[in-house]
Amino acid sequence: MSCTTTSMYGEPTLVPEAWNAQELLNAGWSEADLAWESTAERMAEAISEKDYVRAKEEAGHALRIARADFEPIDPRLGTSLANYGLCLSLSGDNQGGAPLFLKALEAWRRTDPWIARMRAPRVARSSLFHMRMEALHRETYRALWQKRWREIAEDAKKRLDALNTPNATAVAPTTDVLAQWLRERPAMLNDTRKLMAAAYLLLAPPASSA
Repeated sequence: MSCTTTSMYGEPTLVPEAWNAQELLNAGWSEADLAWESTAERMAEAISEKDYVRAKEEAGHALRIARADFEPIDPRLGTSLANYGLCLSLSGDNQGGAPLFLKALEAWRRTDPWIARMRAPRVARSSLFHMRMEALHRETYRALWQKRWREIAEDAKKRLDALNTPNATAVAPTTDVLAQWLRERPAMLNDTRKLMAAAYLLLAPPASSA
């Protein structure tokens, strides 16, 4: 697991995040969860440096973790399939990506049950009043989170759908995927972070620009 700092040249660099065993246990995270995120971050870092051979190696590692340790309905499996396909294409294999893009889309389409059981995060509130209101209206609060989570998933599916259209071309992201993820990721281990990692570290371009 890693966090970001700034190099002497003003560029984001990865440094380790420290999570102890009790924090992992409390959050319901596993070593595989940590390993997948760190590997996907290294892949995104390689992509930003246009080192597509290293990106393919990291993407392949992330896919092996996802296949071995995650459920078939886990969105990180769909992202891993797509990213490996994209890295294959970017490193010169123009035939290997297409079947993986279709599998990735199918995997993301299976994620509804996974999202349905996600736990809404407990957010620090500025007052006792807000904490009480959240406790009293927990189901409403969770429904709002469910709406946000499903919007994230729908966006990922649209991006993958664009990759599966005739004559679609696999290209490197036009934005810095890693920098965007490091800016937006939650500063805690929770279900939202898993889903956001799957979406933000997905290399498929926005559907509007695909």
